[in-house]
Amino acid sequence: MILKRIEKYIANEKLLQAEEKVIVGVSGGADSVVLLDSLHKLGYNCIAAHCNFNLRGDESERDKNFSEVFAKTLQIPFLCKSFNTLQIAKEKKISVEMAARNLRYEWFEEIRCKEKADAIAVAHHSDDSIETFILNMIRGTGIHGLTGIKPKNNNIIRPLLCLSKAEIMQYAEQTNLNYVTDSTNLEDEFTRNKIRNQIVPLLETINPSVKNSILNTSYNIAKAAKIYDHAINDHIHTIYDKEKGTINIPLLKKCPSPHSVIYEIIKDLGFSSKTIADICKSIDSQSGKTFYSLSFRIIRDRNEFVISPLIVDINKEEYLITDHCNHLKHPLEIEIFVTENKQTSQINHQKNIAVLDFDKLQFPLVLRRWRTGDRFVPFGMSGFQKLSDFFNNNKVNHLEKETVWVLVSGENIAWIVNHRIDNRFRIEKSTVKILKLRVKN
Repeated sequence: MILKRIEKYIANEKLLQAEEKVIVGVSGGADSVVLLDSLHKLGYNCIAAHCNFNLRGDESERDKNFSEVFAKTLQIPFLCKSFNTLQIAKEKKISVEMAARNLRYEWFEEIRCKEKADAIAVAHHSDDSIETFILNMIRGTGIHGLTGIKPKNNNIIRPLLCLSKAEIMQYAEQTNLNYVTDSTNLEDEFTRNKIRNQIVPLLETINPSVKNSILNTSYNIAKAAKIYDHAINDHIHTIYDKEKGTINIPLLKKCPSPHSVIYEIIKDLGFSSKTIADICKSIDSQSGKTFYSLSFRIIRDRNEFVISPLIVDINKEEYLITDHCNHLKHPLEIEIFVTENKQTSQINHQKNIAVLDFDKLQFPLVLRRWRTGDRFVPFGMSGFQKLSDFFNNNKVNHLEKETVWVLVSGENIAWIVNHRIDNRFRIEKSTVKILKLRVKN
């Protein structure tokens, strides 16, 4: 009996405990109707939740009304929320499918927290897992994209993954369940529907058991992925400094598969498969190559790959420091002191501290980002040096350079913040007043 199989699957995968409260996503289609009915019969405390995405005119309203009546028939609480999905997709510049998916799961999680439910149940079945396998294979994916749909992902559970679509329809027929049909599922408008309605039937002409073959392959890959994850995480821990956003290239070269390690580090940053391949090829190239996604970039810098988010218009930021200012909170927290020159020989040479001759400075001082062409006289030297040369000589990487601020007096740089002061503003025996600045880390 199909209901017994669902019960056994829930127990084996540890999806729910007896009588736990669960939010059940109900669209009105056969899958979700069978899901709600089966969980109800198995004694779980269900709350039906329906999303009206307003994408199919009268059909959307029909689905909402049907789902509400069905929930009431089972004497199950019913919740519904309406979304302007097209507008949200346009605003966020994502596909309608992605917008609907995000809205659905965000709302389900909101309900789960409010209702203090134990899980959110959705009606994916084994055919959905097969389609996901094929879709990811077509698009190009890492090993995890070929493991199919998981029975449990955080608070999301999928009790019907043990059933095929045909078995779900069989359950509906045997229990005399009514349901509605989404007309778009019968069309080839979306990629997943093309896989369902064209590609899978074509594969079945080659191998009638192709669905079982894909499920078995997906299961084996999922097991292998656990070993893969263990090995990859060991390598990532060794070569990747997440806080600094750097990948150590010499250590990366020692990995059995540098490409796999790089892929797992940057797979969620929006880089295309081709770009990831180009990054891997640059392992043996010279410094300076830069690779972009829409929101991140990676720079090949000496013995490191430096990962950083894209920053826009940072060079326009300027902040004033007057001669009476004693504390700056933004963009850096800087403590500022004015003292008499009594302990010239006891100057603190920490990089986050600058000690300057107050009377040599022209107020207000300006704190800004460094710019191409900037130059200064490094402390202890007599000649000018470009900041770009100073950074190269001191092995400051590309990412660090972009976060460097300079303190400017008139037209002259007095301090490269957290690096070095300008020799022209150093204190001397003749110095009367000292301006001391300390960046709080």
